[in-house]
Amino acid sequence: MATFLYRIGRFSYRRRWLVTGLWVLLLALLGVGAATISGTMSNSFSVPGTEAQRAIDHLAERFPQANASGATARVVFAAPAGQQLTDPANRAAVGDVVRELAQAPKVVSVVDPFQANAVSPDGRYAVAQARYAVQGPALEPADRDALTHTAEVGRAAGLTVEIGGDALQTSPETGITEVIGIVIAAAVLAITFGSLLAAGLPLLTALVGVLVGLAGIAVASGFVDINSNSTILALMLGIAVGIDYALFIVSRFRHEVAVRRDPLEAAGRAVGTAGSAVAFAGLTVIIALAGLSVVGIPVLRSMGLAAAVTVAIAVLVALTLLPALLGFAGGRVTAGRRITSGRRARDPESDLGPAPMGERWARFVTRRRVPVLVLAVLGLALVAVPAADLRLGFPDDGTASAETTQHKAYELLTFGFGPGFNGPLTVVVDAGDGAAGAAAAEATGTIKGLDNVASVSPPVISPDGGTALLSVIPGTGPNDPATTDLVNDIRAHQAELRTATGAQVSVTGSTAVNIDASDRVNDAFLPYLGLVVGLAFLILLLMFRSVLVPLKATLGFLLSVGATFGAMVAVFQWGWLGSVFGVEEASPIAPIVPVLLIGILFGLAMDYQVFLVTRMREDHVHGRSAQEAIVTGFRHGARVVTAAAIIMISVFGGFIFGDQVMIQSIGFALAFGVLVDAFVVRMTIVPAVMSLLDRAAWWLPRWLARILPEVDVEGEKLGRSEPSAATSPVVDPELSAAGTR
Repeated sequence: MATFLYRIGRFSYRRRWLVTGLWVLLLALLGVGAATISGTMSNSFSVPGTEAQRAIDHLAERFPQANASGATARVVFAAPAGQQLTDPANRAAVGDVVRELAQAPKVVSVVDPFQANAVSPDGRYAVAQARYAVQGPALEPADRDALTHTAEVGRAAGLTVEIGGDALQTSPETGITEVIGIVIAAAVLAITFGSLLAAGLPLLTALVGVLVGLAGIAVASGFVDINSNSTILALMLGIAVGIDYALFIVSRFRHEVAVRRDPLEAAGRAVGTAGSAVAFAGLTVIIALAGLSVVGIPVLRSMGLAAAVTVAIAVLVALTLLPALLGFAGGRVTAGRRITSGRRARDPESDLGPAPMGERWARFVTRRRVPVLVLAVLGLALVAVPAADLRLGFPDDGTASAETTQHKAYELLTFGFGPGFNGPLTVVVDAGDGAAGAAAAEATGTIKGLDNVASVSPPVISPDGGTALLSVIPGTGPNDPATTDLVNDIRAHQAELRTATGAQVSVTGSTAVNIDASDRVNDAFLPYLGLVVGLAFLILLLMFRSVLVPLKATLGFLLSVGATFGAMVAVFQWGWLGSVFGVEEASPIAPIVPVLLIGILFGLAMDYQVFLVTRMREDHVHGRSAQEAIVTGFRHGARVVTAAAIIMISVFGGFIFGDQVMIQSIGFALAFGVLVDAFVVRMTIVPAVMSLLDRAAWWLPRWLARILPEVDVEGEKLGRSEPSAATSPVVDPELSAAGTR
């Protein structure tokens, strides 16, 4: 591996014009494709194979008039205090709004509240529901403007009018907060390298990788369905890993130039050693993201594959385009930090004198390994406690900002009709031609006898008389566990109703879809975790040629993810520090978020594991003792890993203040997860455990050693030819360290 990448690094450095030109050509071609053949990305959510999704598909085929997959808008009316909507003037104003709503673009049907008996018992509240021909994110801004304009008609008449529903849902967009994260990353790079040019190269290559990835996703959207959230995740990860991967290679290049004074050789060795770590780290991220396909939820598959492709591009850019750009920059990359000669300059990448912070920290941890390990593990376990209360549920209008019309509509419905009106269940009765009416009557009687049922609407019969729709209003809100129990109770009577009427009864609607999605995620969680962890374990086993190092890495990841889930529950579900992180309303965690975080965090956790431990193994293979290899590995890697972690935290943290709860929770969890994993697990627990294991950390059974191929991540086959003292600006840091011990 190291030899192959060494040759790639030298080739890219020598043939810099060719390599750079090919990347520019690829970006141009994809850019043209994105501008000409890209399609419209959707924000649809489906869970194939579940009862709720089968019912939606059945309605699309047998009862298309119901338009079960189209966006909905709930226009909620409230009369002034002391009045009722049934008063003639107020009733006329409601009628004006309904007529205006029926004429709005892309609206296919509107249910008048007086005809549908959607007026509260006290007569003060009412709701009209409009259904659109397309899904919410497919609506144009002008369509939403026309919808919100209808509310002004009622408000002008003195009514309170608010609008909820997914018709107001928009695709996620990036904003200034994400840019702030990139600015912080640039500042960290400049401080780390002491050179604007060296700091600019990781930013430039990350930008190229992200642009290529996003353009490729846009081109693919013209041929396959891609969820609009995929671009946000691809952007988030592409920037973070793109900067980090380039950071490690540029740092190693500067080290090699300082030791060898030959930029061409330095480029080859940087790509051969640090590039090997980048390749394996990227591979673990790609496996974790692509593995999301096994969950069986299209939106997760779309987001995972899009992000995996972007990470793969980031790896290729770091291994090819970066050394080419280093060829253009030449010695100016190392000009920002003055490198002195003599034995005091033990580390050309550090200005901290003979004992860099990373080395001092590693020596402290290895000397106090038992108390440090105990405190770190107990601290993470304490942070993970709230994770035991994790509840899954999709964000709804109730979790929107209190100033939005969606949140106000949610509150009005709750006051006027009860919380269940915000999450009605749609019961589909499929009885065959002409038999739906009698079957629906039987189903209505059965459902009314169940607990937590507030009301059941009269059935809506399809034109052929074979399918009926019932709207069941629970007594509790859409994310309440009692609503889930009601869905399960209705489904428990399916066999009984089929025997009595011959009809197939199914429960669907957004609330039922969300419940089925949560169940699907729960069912797929352990298989997915086993797949990702198992494949990554094999990769790390192959890379480090050790049984205990991959095992330790996996256990450390479980500590990280537990603490991350605990912090996410405390902030987003319990509302702790919600105002600090811009969380308007406490709410359950979206079902796709935990499994998505498992995949991303595992890949990123392995990044720091690979970068730190690879350098330890490199020093151990080259003759260091197991204990000393920990210290020297930290001396070379801690500064860069710290910078890389701060960069990732900054990039992910920029998404915390977005306008969608799910994106906020993902950004927070990734930022917190990287913080915990990099500084507590990898830079504290890892050296403590490695010190306790000593030489056993690198134990590998002989029979397994004969089976495993030799990938040479450490660059042992590249040789150890060092420059002479006459030509070297510094004494080799490793030799200097050995001489002073």
